Amino acid sequence: MEKDLLVLGIETSCDETAASVVKNGKEIISNIVASQIESHKRFGGVVPELASRHHVEEITIVIDEALEQANITMKDIDAIAVTEGPGLVGALLVGVNAAKALAFAHQIPLVGVHHIAGHIYANRLISELKFPLLSLVVSGGHTELIFMENHGSFQVIGETRDDAAGEAYDKVARTLQLPYPGGPHIDRLAHEGKPVIDLPRAWLEEGSYDFSFSGLKSAVINTLHNAEQRGEIISPEDLAASFQASVIEVLTEKTIRSAREYEVKQVLLAGGVAANKGLRASLTSAFERMPNVELVIPPLYLCTDNAAMIAAAGSILFEQGKRGGMEMNAHPGLDIEN
Repeated sequence: MEKDLLVLGIETSCDETAASVVKNGKEIISNIVASQIESHKRFGGVVPELASRHHVEEITIVIDEALEQANITMKDIDAIAVTEGPGLVGALLVGVNAAKALAFAHQIPLVGVHHIAGHIYANRLISELKFPLLSLVVSGGHTELIFMENHGSFQVIGETRDDAAGEAYDKVARTLQLPYPGGPHIDRLAHEGKPVIDLPRAWLEEGSYDFSFSGLKSAVINTLHNAEQRGEIISPEDLAASFQASVIEVLTEKTIRSAREYEVKQVLLAGGVAANKGLRASLTSAFERMPNVELVIPPLYLCTDNAAMIAAAGSILFEQGKRGGMEMNAHPGLDIEN
């Protein structure tokens, strides 16, 4: 019998310290995440220095817990996969150096993983990938449409030109005086209101799969300010519903158009905003009318940052013969195509 491939994943790109053991790139054996949301909430966003300090405090604890939950030791691990970038440089360095230390101490191969590739491969933990495929990546720092012809091949066919969708959600939430992180609160309010406020959709030039949410964010802020000057009260629920409807319509329409043009077999949803109920429902409804394309939406625990997704992506890289050395460093602006 062929031996199972056990990969230890490590993720510290932003404000979650995570470690996971994944078998054969598809089966989660353990998945530990230490969140820092409560620490950053009072600042209204992630404080990089604070995030780095928390990672230093938690990294060995979560790795030990992941191994214990998997009921294995480092001797059983075949490879270590770690997020190399993009992300906050100080946060990334904690994970990279922990992975390098373990790899050196136990003489285990090391694999560097792109954070967004991890989000995409989170879907492989619930469904085998079918190529060619398209992935809609929506998070606090990224909004991209990525075409894949095979494993490890990433072609960005659309990306945000200004604010990422998740960033726009957080800024609108702040304007509505909602707590951080704002996305879940906007999503909740949107389901309590109606999209009756006319807000713009940024379609950009014809044929473009790029996104732009800066104008929409400004329109929401201007709508609130103008209402205040007139002494009018705008329903936060209706404003949230109108904002969300604008974002989701553009994301859904561009995903459908690109899926048709590239004749994909599968569409994957990935990233933290993949947890948004409105977006999940919109895509599900849209792709019911495209039975020849399989839509894969990960469960909520695989949408936000975690190490199982890094181990899943790292398993493919390991099988392809990709290796990292002791010279590996953090790359906050790492390009997924290169």
